[in-house]
Amino acid sequence: MSQGKQSTNTLLIIEDDEGLQKQLRWAFDGYDVQLVGDRPAAIAALRRYAPAVVLLDLGLPPDPANVSEGFAALEEILSLAPDTKVVVVTGNDDRDNAVRAVGLGAYDFYQKPVDAEILKIIVDRASQLWELEQENRALVREHTNSPLDGLITNSKNMLQVCRTVEKVAPTDATTLLIGESGTGKEIIARAIHELGPRKDKRFVAINCAAIPETLLESELFGYEKGAFTGANKQTIGKIETANGGTLFLDEIGDLPMALQAKLLRFLQERVIERVGGRQEIPVDVRVVSATHRDLAQMIKEGDFREDLYYRIAELTIELPPVREREGDAVLLARAFLDKYAQQTNNRVRGFTKEALLALEHHGWPGNVRELENKVKRAVIMADGTQITAEELQLEVPDSAELPFNLREVREEAERQAVQRALSHANGNIAQAAELLGVSRPTLYDLMKKLELQQP
Repeated sequence: MSQGKQSTNTLLIIEDDEGLQKQLRWAFDGYDVQLVGDRPAAIAALRRYAPAVVLLDLGLPPDPANVSEGFAALEEILSLAPDTKVVVVTGNDDRDNAVRAVGLGAYDFYQKPVDAEILKIIVDRASQLWELEQENRALVREHTNSPLDGLITNSKNMLQVCRTVEKVAPTDATTLLIGESGTGKEIIARAIHELGPRKDKRFVAINCAAIPETLLESELFGYEKGAFTGANKQTIGKIETANGGTLFLDEIGDLPMALQAKLLRFLQERVIERVGGRQEIPVDVRVVSATHRDLAQMIKEGDFREDLYYRIAELTIELPPVREREGDAVLLARAFLDKYAQQTNNRVRGFTKEALLALEHHGWPGNVRELENKVKRAVIMADGTQITAEELQLEVPDSAELPFNLREVREEAERQAVQRALSHANGNIAQAAELLGVSRPTLYDLMKKLELQQP
């Protein structure tokens, strides 16, 4: 989200009850309070004021009796400003929606009727936590040599991605990131920006799949006053906003065909025309794109322009899914546990042995995003100091645990090799020994040590 500097004194209150608005303004007289009554106004205020804390009533118009609009506002706020602390206000005895809101990423909840003093304590704590996190991030940036140092991985294939990024970033090549949803494509895109010569300029991101097709063109290219109904002033688009910096086009595979042609022209000529305008505006940006879709197949089916593909994919980086990053699931889970235990002041400190096995063996179709959500929920719902597989909502695998002791590992490998050889030789010791490259006496000794019987 493009925004100014946040302040711990700015509090955005989203509440449609005018009487309660006045009460809350009085209760938070020490804050720079911004009051709005619906979701569109809330998002506009979020972009303008960049508050550190948002107080959100889940019952918003046009249907205050329903929480759907409140949850839509919560998800949009967390998407645009993930660092912002959102405190949701729910109806009396509405604990289920409160827990659901925290599960989605809200900092805390409060149930009506409103006690201004208690609510102020919650908001004060949220504001202080936001400030501490900002100070911590500043310290990390100060002592970190590379944005990639903060990437949690120990797998060979993901470390190779990091090395590729370090080589690609100093260039100005248009880069395409390919990977399943939740593999961290935006993190890599930001690293490319931060490691490159444009790091002091803007990084502007837009999700091509999240914006309706009718609005996407004006969001990308901007529009002139009077270009369409409601266009009351000239507005610059994301491409122009990123001038001098980096433009990140997330989910570019979902870009409509008509806009693919217009984007291709921009990439070829590096000029844009706002909607309703005739003036060609030169724009200097580095373009990084990402998709989870198979663009080659889309090209064959006529859903993606081949000439655009070659423009956005001067360099391609493929991000492996979590299931192919050996050991990373547990590393990531521990990091998320520390993060959310600290945020929620929870006493959870680790995972049970069964939970670790479940983390290692789960397929993680949602990748890092799914893993983070499961750990966050488990931290909130945990009864003890160790998170269980049940609290992670994961099944413990039936297969035996792979041992860490080297002697046990060697014995298991020898057992499997001998069993395979005997099976392939149909129980013939001489043939099995030949397959294993050992003598018959050695094979007999191995079978005795491993307590294996001749088939």
